Amino acid sequence: MSNTNNGAEIPANAENKYTVTKQDLPLHCPMDGMSLWNSHPRVFISLEKTGKGKCPYCGAEYVLED
Repeated sequence: MSNTNNGAEIPANAENKYTVTKQDLPLHCPMDGMSLWNSHPRVFISLEKTGKGKCPYCGAEYVLED
């Protein structure tokens, strides 16, 4: 799921796996556009080396799409 969601709110921690693009970098969880009131503190996740990353708070997995 890309940050470019046409202004629609992304449900926080509603999915276990998100596909992101290079324009979403630097990546942080929760992402911009996610509802923050019921989420966790923002944490940055590095995807550059492996193309994958996991949030230590909620366990959401992020995969970098080429």
